[in-house]
Amino acid sequence: MRLALALLAFATPVCADAPVVEDVTAAQNGDTWRFSVTLSHADTGWDDYADGWRVELPDGTVLGTRILHHPHVNEQPFTRSQSGIAIPPGVIAVHIRPKDNVGGWADDTRTYNLPN
Repeated sequence: MRLALALLAFATPVCADAPVVEDVTAAQNGDTWRFSVTLSHADTGWDDYADGWRVELPDGTVLGTRILHHPHVNEQPFTRSQSGIAIPPGVIAVHIRPKDNVGGWADDTRTYNLPN
């Protein structure tokens, strides 16, 4: 019994680190923006993969979300885009927050300064 308890004490779930935002570009098209975000993540398949990113204001307000529907095990880093994101007037910077299907939304964000 003691051996079993000792082994459980050292057991930790195996999962990859949170996705990392490697690069961001954005372009305005009329009243909305198109964001292209490059992520890296140690995708292992359907059990652990980067499954999204979102654009946020500095206060955490979500402006747009890109859902990723499958793993990118052999495509690292990878870039996906999302159009139609409305940025309020006067905003000069946003945050990009990545997500994976195990850890959820990452604690760390990447600040992106909007082009003039």
